[in-house]
Amino acid sequence: MNEEILIVDDNADIRNIINELILDAGYKTRLAANYNQALGEIDKKLPDVAILDVKLDKGDNDGIELLSHIKSKNKDIPVIIISGHANIEMAVKSLQHGAFEFIEKPFDQERLLNFIKRAVENFNLKIQNKEYESKLFSSYELIGNSKNIININEQIKKISITESRVLIRGPSGSGKELIARKIHKASSRNKNPFVILNGALLDFNKYELELFGEEKENGTISYGALEKANKGTLLIDQVSEIPLDIQSKILRVLTDQKFKRVNGNNDVTVDVRLICSSSKDLKKEIEIGNFREDLFHRINVFEINIEPLSQRIADIPLLIKYFSKKISENYKIKKLEIDENNTYILNHNWHGNVRELRNLIERIAILQPESKDKVSSIIKESLKNTSYDDQMTEKSLSIPLKEAREKFEKEYLTVQLKKFNGNISKTANFVGMERSALHRKLKGLGIKEFN
Repeated sequence: MNEEILIVDDNADIRNIINELILDAGYKTRLAANYNQALGEIDKKLPDVAILDVKLDKGDNDGIELLSHIKSKNKDIPVIIISGHANIEMAVKSLQHGAFEFIEKPFDQERLLNFIKRAVENFNLKIQNKEYESKLFSSYELIGNSKNIININEQIKKISITESRVLIRGPSGSGKELIARKIHKASSRNKNPFVILNGALLDFNKYELELFGEEKENGTISYGALEKANKGTLLIDQVSEIPLDIQSKILRVLTDQKFKRVNGNNDVTVDVRLICSSSKDLKKEIEIGNFREDLFHRINVFEINIEPLSQRIADIPLLIKYFSKKISENYKIKKLEIDENNTYILNHNWHGNVRELRNLIERIAILQPESKDKVSSIIKESLKNTSYDDQMTEKSLSIPLKEAREKFEKEYLTVQLKKFNGNISKTANFVGMERSALHRKLKGLGIKEFN
């Protein structure tokens, strides 16, 4: 076992008892006898698990302060709080601050050891999940042969070799974070951190803390996203949701290349490449007073726009093939057999975009249908609420046959043209028409051809 456990207690006898217990179980240990020693050990190297006495030499809540300090550095590290002055209020306070378990002195050694084993398992599981998710996400490619995706891949190549700030615009689930990761991965900063700050998910009162960090009264430092991303890349996702007063502080950082932590007196200088993304039109947000125009011009040195999946129908068959292979490998099952030209898939609105498509394929993988018919049934059932067929049936029943046929032909041929990127020859071949006949049909239906 390589897991390292930090034991913090001002009572030497208790420290030694816990130390022997943990060493006998096969774990490594580090010891601290007071608050400052503990702080030094934490800042020197984060443990895999920490066991903290509540009351040390500085005050009644030393353990809680150390718990908060550990969580500010890595919220996934399990912390077991022990106390000889335990009460319900103290136990609740510990758990509210993120403690894994709370145990009273004198404690049962087997119970403590059981807590430690579960804490180690919990920590290792979180590490494995993060590694899996990171590997899975970073291995994804920006797949598609639509003009939009081809253009974006070319833009990524050009942008990556620069230090320019980038604004990525597109609907939710379309791939904005993936584009940002690809820019970072192809840049000279790729060995350094890629940090994400999601403007839409933060508590309104915590934006400043999350971005700039904090210097606490006890001398501990909680690092914000800017310092965590030093020498690397910071993605501010959904930048439109950042409050105006914080926007002005971000603008100041971009201008001065430095900032102060919350409650701090000294300037902190960082080297960070900033990428921002938004599902909203920032120019409209400026007009209604929700976004600063001067900040917009600072972050929008280079703009990338990714279209919704419903406008990139040509990408859908490729994405189905790609995700089917990836997800089959991840679930260690045989390759999924999904019809890449399934009518329900091609004509679905895809409000959740690529994320929604990936989730559909993952659902199929989990259910592991035995035949293509069962795959089709899952797709139909999953997409039935907004399916093209249901919409067409409802509309078609209320209009004359000639009008219904024309409406169907127009929507059908529009979809096929998009699927083949406007290529008339490929579209004609797929629908079973001569090129000249297809040209006439498109003109008659008022469908504009595109190249």
